[in-house]
Amino acid sequence: MQLGLATFGDVHPAITPEQRLRDLLEEAQLADELGLDVFAVGEHHRPDYAVSAPAVVLAAIAARTSRIRLSSAVTVLSSDDPVRVFQDFATLDLLSGGRAEIMAGRGSFTESFPLFGQDLGDYDELYAEKLDLLLRLREETYVSWAGSGRHRAALDHAGVFPRPVQDPLPVWVAVGGSPPSVIRAGTLGLPLNIAIIGGTPERFVPLVELYREAGRRAGHDPAALPVAITTHALLAPSTQAAEEAFMAPYLEVMNRVGAERGWPPSGPTHFAAMRSRSGPLAVGAPEEIAEKLLRQHELFGHDRQLAHMSIGAVAHADVLRSIELFGTQVAPLVREEVARRTAPAPA
Repeated sequence: MQLGLATFGDVHPAITPEQRLRDLLEEAQLADELGLDVFAVGEHHRPDYAVSAPAVVLAAIAARTSRIRLSSAVTVLSSDDPVRVFQDFATLDLLSGGRAEIMAGRGSFTESFPLFGQDLGDYDELYAEKLDLLLRLREETYVSWAGSGRHRAALDHAGVFPRPVQDPLPVWVAVGGSPPSVIRAGTLGLPLNIAIIGGTPERFVPLVELYREAGRRAGHDPAALPVAITTHALLAPSTQAAEEAFMAPYLEVMNRVGAERGWPPSGPTHFAAMRSRSGPLAVGAPEEIAEKLLRQHELFGHDRQLAHMSIGAVAHADVLRSIELFGTQVAPLVREEVARRTAPAPA
């Protein structure tokens, strides 16, 4: 069971993008020192996030860490050039000694599409075509590829360099709940990351089952298809301290984003439901968070859990404390119990 962190590098009135990136590097370095497995950085093109180029940020993290895996969360592949994405992460892989991963998604925000000259009307076709090219690039050094001819120039025995340390360079498919995306990941035999930001975790079990069934139908061993779950989280010595540090920043972000998308406003009652034993928020003291993550493992049998702690204006000191508790108290409990659950039965 891999345990790690995800962040978007949130910016708010009390912090500059420069300071936020400095804080992010410190968070990643602490996670590495504590033996956590993954640090994932998202891509956005908005004023409320400091990271539009995850590979650049991850390269800076690579120079300050030694073992933690470095992933995007996500790379908005639909509006990017797969050749450049592959080159960026192949370079990161070389710099980090083989620790790079790409988490490819369609993007939950749309600012990158007009920014890079893409038509939102081609949303689905762009992703499918560019994912196809990205997978070809990691399989072949010299690539011939035509695509549809609508979204990118063809490649004719084009050499793409540098080549990464890892062969193949890991590519995960990130989804928020779209069944077609889940089926695509399973059919291609790619690892799947599901972000649970609303609703009970039980609602996502059919998606994991759909993913594994699609993989089985395509000839892949369902047991060999990795699944990751990402949820918002914050740990503190007590439940009350965790709620006080996290609730107001969390609700501010959810209501700000929700207003753009037509969601109803959220308040303390909604937060309490989300933080409850059956809700997705991993906010509380270490023992209850370990219990919640293990309950999710009972549901999904997943291989990786990412905690998104630094949301909105959550204080950097609170995030560092949360990471330390996650690495020193939650991770050992969860790893030990999952190892026990998954150990082969005695002969």
